[in-house]
Amino acid sequence: MIARPLLSVRNLKTYFAQDEGTVRAVDGVSFDVAPGATLGIVGESGCGKSITARSIMRIVDRPGRIVEGEINFRRPSTPGGDGPVVDLTKLEPNGVEMRAIRGAEIALIFQEPMSSFSPVHSVGNQIIEAILLHQPLGRRAARERAIEMLRRTGVSSPEERMDQLSNQLSGGLRQRAMIAMALSCEPTLLIADEPTTALDVTTQTQILELMRRLQQEDGMAIMLITHDLGVVAEMATDVAVMYLGRVVEQAPVDAIFHDPRHPYTRALLRSIPRIRSRTRERLTPIAGAVPHPYDRPTGCPFHPRCADFMPGKCDRQAPSLRSVGDHHAVSCFLYE
Repeated sequence: MIARPLLSVRNLKTYFAQDEGTVRAVDGVSFDVAPGATLGIVGESGCGKSITARSIMRIVDRPGRIVEGEINFRRPSTPGGDGPVVDLTKLEPNGVEMRAIRGAEIALIFQEPMSSFSPVHSVGNQIIEAILLHQPLGRRAARERAIEMLRRTGVSSPEERMDQLSNQLSGGLRQRAMIAMALSCEPTLLIADEPTTALDVTTQTQILELMRRLQQEDGMAIMLITHDLGVVAEMATDVAVMYLGRVVEQAPVDAIFHDPRHPYTRALLRSIPRIRSRTRERLTPIAGAVPHPYDRPTGCPFHPRCADFMPGKCDRQAPSLRSVGDHHAVSCFLYE
């Protein structure tokens, strides 16, 4: 029996209307996140990965707004049955229900913890504030829980770190403290937006192992946003490949690496170094660059960079996401 999705995003569109034109940052994205699973969302910078996450959390900065689509989230189950499904797009971003979900049932790890923590408040006070907002605990109990969460995430001397500012911590400790704050209210879905980008390789491995261990202990689902396919191979159970605000391929992680269908996915895989590569063998970069938001190509958004471009079709029509196998979908005219 296949578990019903914890999060189901359908035809999500988030646009930014500006004087120069409308930026379609997220342009019809659909995907599911299963309970306890890890969905990796990959793509180059500017493909809409972070705006997708912010749309789910309902924290898109103005003038951005969700113009279409559904974000169906299954809230924690009640005794004797499943929890209710709520369409987050129907909730007020600063309303009572959305504030109860944000940070408690869906948590977000930001890309850069240095800019995410307040520079004038201690790390401990910020974690305690999150706990007091969502949990029926007094301040003393909240402090004890914050210390325990820092200890769980591998922060050394957590009692001492509680009273330090974020700029007194190393990059690795700041990221661990950010994870501790995100998990302090036991969310069912953790969105991790490039959680290891600014870290060295050793610390990156430690953070990924920490997230994997906490996921196993708490049973939460993870939506992992990254441009690093190595991280995806290590962490994800399913993968959604995004390009210019759209999902162009979605499949289990093994299918993405061993049987990629979309030309963009193949190009991403060709562009990464391999251990068994011949000495001095050149990498194969993806031709061109992600188009400017105000100069989107007609038809398939990837066609100006695609080696399989079909004139008269790819530059005139936009392909839809279609099934090409078991749990494998791709948006490309090669599979019509």
